[in-house]
Amino acid sequence: MQIEIIKNEENENLSPMMRQYFDITKQYPDCIVLFRVGDFYETFFDQAKIVSKSLNLVLTGKECGLSEKAPMCGVPYHAVDVYMSKLIKLGFKVAIAEQMEDPKSAKGIVKREVIKIITPGTVLSTEYLDEKTNNFILSLCYSGGEIGIALMDFSTGDFIIGDADDEKTIDDILIKYEPKELLVNKNIENSNIDLADFKNKRIAVTLLSDECFDIGNLKKEDFDLLNKVLNTLPNLKDLSKKNSIRAAISVYNYVKENQKSELSHLERVEYMDNNSYMYLDSATIKNLELTEGIRDRDNKGTLINILDKTMTAMGGRLLYRYIEEPLKNKDLIIYRQEAVKDFVDREVDLVELREYLNSIYDLERLTTRIVMKHANARDLIAFKNSIYVLPYVKGLLSSYNSKLIKDIISRFDTLKDMFSLIDESIVDDPPLLMHDGDIIKDGYNDEVDKLRLRKNNGKQLLLELEERERNKTGIKNLKIKYSRLTGHLFEILNTYKGAVPDYFIRKQTLVKAERYDTKELNELQNSILNAEDRLGNVEYEVFQNVREQIASNIERIKNTAMELAKIDVLSNFAYVSIKNNYVCPSINDDGIINIIDGRHPVVEKLDNKNEFIKNNTELDNENYIDIITGPNMAGKSTYMRQVALICLLAHIGSFVPAKAANITLLDRIFTRVGASDDLSKGQSTFMVEMSEVANIVKNATNKSLIILDEIGRGTSTFDGLSIAWSVVEYISSVIKAKTLFATHYHELTELEGKVAGVNNFNVEVIEKDDDIEFLRKIVRGSAKKSYGIAVAKLAGLPDEITENAKKHLNSLMKKDE
Repeated sequence: MQIEIIKNEENENLSPMMRQYFDITKQYPDCIVLFRVGDFYETFFDQAKIVSKSLNLVLTGKECGLSEKAPMCGVPYHAVDVYMSKLIKLGFKVAIAEQMEDPKSAKGIVKREVIKIITPGTVLSTEYLDEKTNNFILSLCYSGGEIGIALMDFSTGDFIIGDADDEKTIDDILIKYEPKELLVNKNIENSNIDLADFKNKRIAVTLLSDECFDIGNLKKEDFDLLNKVLNTLPNLKDLSKKNSIRAAISVYNYVKENQKSELSHLERVEYMDNNSYMYLDSATIKNLELTEGIRDRDNKGTLINILDKTMTAMGGRLLYRYIEEPLKNKDLIIYRQEAVKDFVDREVDLVELREYLNSIYDLERLTTRIVMKHANARDLIAFKNSIYVLPYVKGLLSSYNSKLIKDIISRFDTLKDMFSLIDESIVDDPPLLMHDGDIIKDGYNDEVDKLRLRKNNGKQLLLELEERERNKTGIKNLKIKYSRLTGHLFEILNTYKGAVPDYFIRKQTLVKAERYDTKELNELQNSILNAEDRLGNVEYEVFQNVREQIASNIERIKNTAMELAKIDVLSNFAYVSIKNNYVCPSINDDGIINIIDGRHPVVEKLDNKNEFIKNNTELDNENYIDIITGPNMAGKSTYMRQVALICLLAHIGSFVPAKAANITLLDRIFTRVGASDDLSKGQSTFMVEMSEVANIVKNATNKSLIILDEIGRGTSTFDGLSIAWSVVEYISSVIKAKTLFATHYHELTELEGKVAGVNNFNVEVIEKDDDIEFLRKIVRGSAKKSYGIAVAKLAGLPDEITENAKKHLNSLMKKDE
């Protein structure tokens, strides 16, 4: 968002501080500049008005050298993260202009510099971040007809690169990763990618120069770090000239430039390898409502809402990855399943384990804050309290039998040395403000102990000096008084003015007394004040040293966080399975899907009044297309989605909602469900429908599962029926994928016995006069009719309309005879 340049910036009467403010705003014209002044971050003039209105804060004024005060709006420095996060959510970038020297010792105007720029993709504030989802920046590098992709979650250190085949792949990535920012090179204008689509989705777009994508422009230290990270890719040589590497360079450059700090928390990079995971396109993710509802765009009524009972933020984020990256390797699926069985079989231990996990903070994001020097003493205590339970977790799991848990435990680092370091150095309940002292424990640092003793003994030393001078002068009511203006002084009533010794120096006159200083009092006071100031600085230096020691072990911490996330997800699968009565599915590679008493994992939880109707599913290499007929609202879509979700759950290693299940290894799950348009791209409902069907028939194989709901309904009856008929024939003869095809075209039921693999099923209903009752049971055979008018009546259409509709229906049917 462009911030308006202030009109008064060239006025020669401006104060030096205001000129400094304008100089900084010129350097960062697209940012709100939070300008440190004492204990506040201030904004002035137009930016103050924007901040005041955006954050609902009072607009005040400050003398600035002009005839009128400058509009001013500020926030306390200790609460800056809260207000900054609000500005970021409103679409602003924020530049933090910090005081770079102590105002007490500064000569002239205090030096200030922008120490970091905060954007939607570079936020570390817990006020902004959703703990169970990643916060990605996406970079696209287009060149030579190829699109390179890089994704970085700065808050966790997750770094992913890949290649996009076309605009459709980009749409899939947006749905899967939900990036908050987009970086692009200038050449993107020559592609078919429309940047307006990103802006419509409220993704901040930044156009970068070609230099940002060039590894030759990296400084040596950046080249060495990025090279080390990229070398974690096993196939780096094959990727070295790919646009994905250039995209990785750009996102690294962008974050480094904004943070103005080393990105040493980056440890490894992943490559998007669709051969390892089942690729789910955007239509499938949306139609199955895996992580976001189609209508409300939140996670209520979604699979993640039912499945996510994880206890840690790391586990929650990993669960998202598992759901959107189902496995295609049978051995890896069983590898996970056996671990889940281990947890299910030891339910008492599972309860204890989840209690331990519940006390663990977000180690990945805490580690980033530590490495980036954003962590305060409370963050280190949160880190210590988290790793306190690690030995108990390891001990509890050490007797488990599954290979996956044994492998995790063999790599599991309890980080005992870091627990001991923090436990010995940082007080258990440190203050929020770092420079006020009282953060380092007694006995950890000799200099801190000496300064603290001097500070704490100051009061006693003043009392002792007061007593000595009272005895020495004979003035009985002599007292040492303190004020913020003058500091510590001796106070003597006027009645004893004649007894005041010569070495007392008069400093202040009161109505009934005088106040005096002495050389000894002055030296003692300076010693106490110096001890307080020095103590705060020394404590902060000691804290920084402790923080650096923790940061130097980042690889160990991140590895442990990764293993904890796996433990959390696998034990979560067990917890959900026990709670919801799920079973462990068998996995085959024989092309068989056999589900007994299957249930929809989400729908069964939404309706507590009625028992969910269970259904069976049988598909194999001879019977692989089910044509499903029946009225609207009878449960066809629920049934088909339930089959898809059960298959997906089986492929992520979870148990499934059924009495028993035998699921074949699938390479893809495709869905075409519901009616929608895409007005931003000028596509009608029917155009979207046909585009999605085209994607399915081009990419599905005989190892895929296809869910098709009401194909051809967006055009004329004969056109739609012809398209639907042809799609079924094509799937049967060419693809041979496992397919559930719901339709109102009863003509398609004629394909049973004529087209290979096709069987008819319908949703059973009971018809009573003009009313129908949905039994939601899938049975063999085809529906007798569509019952559309009966459904319209149930929906509340006036009787006059439905009765008239029956007349028209009878008339049309007679004409058709």
